[in-house]
Amino acid sequence: MNSGWTNTAKTLGFLHFDIRVTGTAVVVPSYARAFDVTKIGLSDHLQPANPAEVMSPTFSGNTDHNGPLMNLFDDYGNKITSFDLPPGVLKGYVPSPQLQVTLGLVLNTDVTVRWAPKIVLNNDFGSISLTGFGIKHNIMDDFAGGKDDHKPFDLAFAVSYNRVRYQKKLNLQPLEGSVPKDPEQVKDFSHQAVYGNFDNYLVQMILSKQLSFFTPYIALGYNTSKTEFGIEGNFPIPTGISGDRLSYTTYTDPVKIDFTHVKGWRADMGFQLKFPVLTIFASYGIADRYGMVNAGVGIGI
Repeated sequence: MNSGWTNTAKTLGFLHFDIRVTGTAVVVPSYARAFDVTKIGLSDHLQPANPAEVMSPTFSGNTDHNGPLMNLFDDYGNKITSFDLPPGVLKGYVPSPQLQVTLGLVLNTDVTVRWAPKIVLNNDFGSISLTGFGIKHNIMDDFAGGKDDHKPFDLAFAVSYNRVRYQKKLNLQPLEGSVPKDPEQVKDFSHQAVYGNFDNYLVQMILSKQLSFFTPYIALGYNTSKTEFGIEGNFPIPTGISGDRLSYTTYTDPVKIDFTHVKGWRADMGFQLKFPVLTIFASYGIADRYGMVNAGVGIGI
């Protein structure tokens, strides 16, 4: 989510602008494509049916097979029901499209606004949207007075921030034949969703050299990603037996996670091909053992 902000240390001239459409594909390493269900702190109420089958796909795991069969028990150790954990959604990668506009300001500085509308990829994935902004300052221009023939390369300092919003509607209804645990249980299950807000911060030093229409670059930065993730709505969860029927308890907004997920160094390298109006660019980055491929096109005046 911190990819594709820039492909050069050179800043735009005053009131010059550049509009770019870019996409990033994050390659998920093999260790992050599956997890051990016995290592995530489940209570004794939820256990794998087969102790030898404990590995389940993550969001970016195997899309062809479900996870292991899980057994759900009540407070007395009686099995209530069983279910399969879901398969992965996007096998091995995660996409992130962006539309961004950069405007040149005074003092060898430009600013970028990044945006992506709410996009529904498919019913399994849900929807994502993105907003962000960044600022870049060309340090070498301070010494060269803005004259390209007075500097051996461009060197810039950049800071950026963006937020990715995620949502997926859910429809978890009581199991067929089940009844509320007691009359006080909420019975409205119409507003269920998974949501996520992912805040990303990036500080970079960028080095590039313009060679006619070809500009290679390298960048080293430090990025932080913070996650607010949860499940909202009312959910009927089987918790026992009432007479000869399965009973459920309604849980409202059952999950909320708020933590810093990524905090570390990031390296990028790439190039851009700049023609009179059109720009083509591509890059590869790595952070926390995740590889990121970014590419796109831009129109600038």
